[in-house]
Amino acid sequence: MAVLADSDGGGSDFPAKLTGQVILCSLIAAFGGLMFGYDIGISGGVTSMDDFLLKFFPSVYEKKHRAKENNYCKYDNQLLQLFTSSLYLSAVVCSWAASFCCKRFGRKRTMQMAAAFFLIGVVLNAAAVNIYMLIAGRICLGAGIGFGNQAVPLFISEIAPARYRGGLNVCFQMLITIGILIANVVNYFTSNVHPYGWRISLGGAGFPALFLGLGSLLIVETPTSLIERGKTEEGLRALKTTRGVDDVQKEYEEIVRATENAKKVKHPFRNLIMKRSSWPQLFCGTILQVFQQFTGINVVMFYAPVLFQTMGLGGDASLLSAVITGSINAASTLVAVFGVDKFGRRKLLIQAAIQMLISQVFVGAILAKHLKTTNAIPMPFAYLTVFLICVFVMGFAWSWGPLGWLIPSEIFPLETRPAGFFFAVSCNMICTFIIAQAFLTMLCQMRAGIFFFFAAWIVVMGSFAVFLLPETKGVPIDEMNERVWKKHWFWHRFFRNEDEEHAKC
Repeated sequence: MAVLADSDGGGSDFPAKLTGQVILCSLIAAFGGLMFGYDIGISGGVTSMDDFLLKFFPSVYEKKHRAKENNYCKYDNQLLQLFTSSLYLSAVVCSWAASFCCKRFGRKRTMQMAAAFFLIGVVLNAAAVNIYMLIAGRICLGAGIGFGNQAVPLFISEIAPARYRGGLNVCFQMLITIGILIANVVNYFTSNVHPYGWRISLGGAGFPALFLGLGSLLIVETPTSLIERGKTEEGLRALKTTRGVDDVQKEYEEIVRATENAKKVKHPFRNLIMKRSSWPQLFCGTILQVFQQFTGINVVMFYAPVLFQTMGLGGDASLLSAVITGSINAASTLVAVFGVDKFGRRKLLIQAAIQMLISQVFVGAILAKHLKTTNAIPMPFAYLTVFLICVFVMGFAWSWGPLGWLIPSEIFPLETRPAGFFFAVSCNMICTFIIAQAFLTMLCQMRAGIFFFFAAWIVVMGSFAVFLLPETKGVPIDEMNERVWKKHWFWHRFFRNEDEEHAKC
């Protein structure tokens, strides 16, 4: 039965070199990922620091230090979870606004707005004197994340030549992992700086935001964005600069054709939802973001120190374990940087799903057997659990992490690209909010069963990658419909009578 997704993107490419300008632009833009990653990593460490808990969450501090407190419930506090999750609720709303800014003002200007919002949030958090100031800072950080995560992957996908697009876009995820690692290292040292170590940790988020803001002054806008906004001559010059060749006429005409089609669509959000031929990209782009979060990765990255303390490791040991997992996360992402355009997207996703499933099941089994309500897990099993979590993180880092951002940024046609990517980013942030807000309560109620919960999700997402996800490796971004979706064994049926549907819209 021919039910598997197409295994190879294949196809010709436009003339292009991998220029220093493209590399510089991609790396500077990817610092939006460093902002995001630093925040993911810093939250869990800060919420395990006694000075922070004593100032803002004294009830959690008292519960944490009770001798007979339930291992699984000592951090269960809705306000503490809101500290982490409020950022992602803000990011949902702001990514919607950012989708309009991307189209009207360009990807570059939207990244500058992201840096500005993030810096405001950093100041509020580092100087916080009460919980309200703390949450207000998180909301501003969320605005920065929403604008950055909307603009950066689109920017890199549009500026990169097709044959290098995957590896360059994975730089965004690479910087996320480096941000997490830096945050874990910072937390490890500031946890012993009393009583303001947490302020140093939260204030450190300003450095990647400052770099993105200043660095964005040096980069060029994407040719697609310039042509889309009527700056055709400037767009042609930018295309020659970023491609490193003068023979760009064919790609230029392709972009012009795409922008002319895009201008015919007056209501991209409505078109995305109502037009049948937009459904495959919308479904795949959004479900990938849902799956990315329901791997359980943010359980590990948000709450790694908390999770390791729950297992009985000491405060310093738990933070050090988080540094180790963060290091493996960053190093393993290199596999995606160099492998995604060689092996393709689907192979990495399928292989990693198997690896992550095995890890989650074994972690759940160990905790179910050895970690009871008030005991400490035997040390050999504690370290085995850390090892299995590292294996899990390794698989995520070269697959569902980077490709969850890459694939949605490259599959939408220009007329619905900002709107489509907004839906993808929003799904990511909504699911991140749900996981961040509910995890500690789920851990308290489900105990070790929470790992089997996420393992079941991994089975579903692995099946999706096998049967429904097409390969996009090496396909020019404005030719996805013709060369990918219309040739897919399942999704091609949504493109029947496309011309008639387009006329109606």
